[in-house]
Amino acid sequence: MKVALDATPLTEPTGGIRRYTMELANALARLEPRDEIILVSDQSYQQPGIPGVRCVRQSSGKWWSVGLPLWLRRERADIFHGTDFSVPYLPLTPSVMTLHDLSPWRTGGSDRVRRRTPWLLRFGLPSMIITPSESVRREAMEMFRLPAEEVAAIPLAAATHFQPLEISPARGSYFLFVGTIEPRKNISRIIEAVRELRRQGLAVELHLAGRARAGSELPQGEGIRFLGEVAEEELPKLYAGACAVLYPSLYEGFGLPVLEAMQSGAMVIASRDPAVMETAGDGCICLDACDTAVWVEALRAAWTNGDLRQQWKDRSLRRAAQFSWQKTAALTREVYATAMRRFHG
Repeated sequence: MKVALDATPLTEPTGGIRRYTMELANALARLEPRDEIILVSDQSYQQPGIPGVRCVRQSSGKWWSVGLPLWLRRERADIFHGTDFSVPYLPLTPSVMTLHDLSPWRTGGSDRVRRRTPWLLRFGLPSMIITPSESVRREAMEMFRLPAEEVAAIPLAAATHFQPLEISPARGSYFLFVGTIEPRKNISRIIEAVRELRRQGLAVELHLAGRARAGSELPQGEGIRFLGEVAEEELPKLYAGACAVLYPSLYEGFGLPVLEAMQSGAMVIASRDPAVMETAGDGCICLDACDTAVWVEALRAAWTNGDLRQQWKDRSLRRAAQFSWQKTAALTREVYATAMRRFHG
C-alpha cells in the first residue's frame, strides 16, 4: 500500500497534531515494511528522518484543489491521509480525514478549519473519517450528520521515550501543566488553586510548559513559572520531576499530555472532560473543571501525601500500558483499506 500523509503539521515546532503526524508515519512504516509511507506538503517542513518514510515538498499555488490531487495521481498513491482536518478538493484518490476535535466550532480555533472542513464533509470528499475518541466521534456524527459507518474512533498513544525517570533530589517540587496556553485549557483554575495554597502557607509552585496562542495572556505571579515551548526530549524529565501533572481543560479531543504524563509514571489530576476521562480511565483523578475549591483540596492532598502520589503513579502506569502507536497504526491501516473499498465501489 502506498500511503501519503499531510506533512503540513510538521511546519510547527511543537503541538499535538505534529506529534500525531510524526508518530503515525513512524508506526505505519514499522507495521508493514512493504508499504510505502510518504510525508508530503507544499510548505517547507522539518523532515523527521524516519526510516522507511519518504519526505516530499511540492510547490503549487493551488495545492489542495489542483496540485495535491494531481501529484497523488502521478505517484499512484493508494490513499491520502489528511492528518489536520483536510483532504484534497478534487477526489481522484481515496482519502481519510482526521477530525481531532470540534474546538474550531466550539471554542474558536482555526478559522481555516472552521470554514473549510464542514463543506469537505458535506460533499463527502473524505472516504473515511478518524476521530481520536468515541466522544468526538459522537459529536462529529451529530454536528455534521455523518453516517456511523464512515467514522472510526482510534485512540492516540504516547511516544516510547515517555518512561518513568528517577529525579533526585528535587522530585515533587512543583505542579506541572503541559499544553497550549489558551482559554479552553482553563489554566486560570489551577493558578487560582496554587495561589490559594500559597496564601495558606504551602510553598507550592506551578510550572507551565507550552506555546502561548496569539492573544493569550501569559500567566505570571509568585509561584507561577512560564517555561514556554519545551523540546520534546525534555518533557519526560519535567513529568518525572512534578508532584502531579494538572490538566484542567474545558474541552479536548483526546488529551495527549495526560497519557504522556501517565506513561511517565506521574500522578495526574485532570478535568471531567469526556474525552480526557475516556483516555485516562481509572488512571487519574478527574475533577469538575470549574470548581476551584475541589482543585485546591486535590492539590493539597497531592503535595502533602507521598503515599497518595505513589498510589496514583502506579495506576497511571497500568492505564498507559493499554495504549501504543503500534495499535494505533494497525487500526488506522484498517481504516485505509475500508476507505479504498468505499472509494472504488
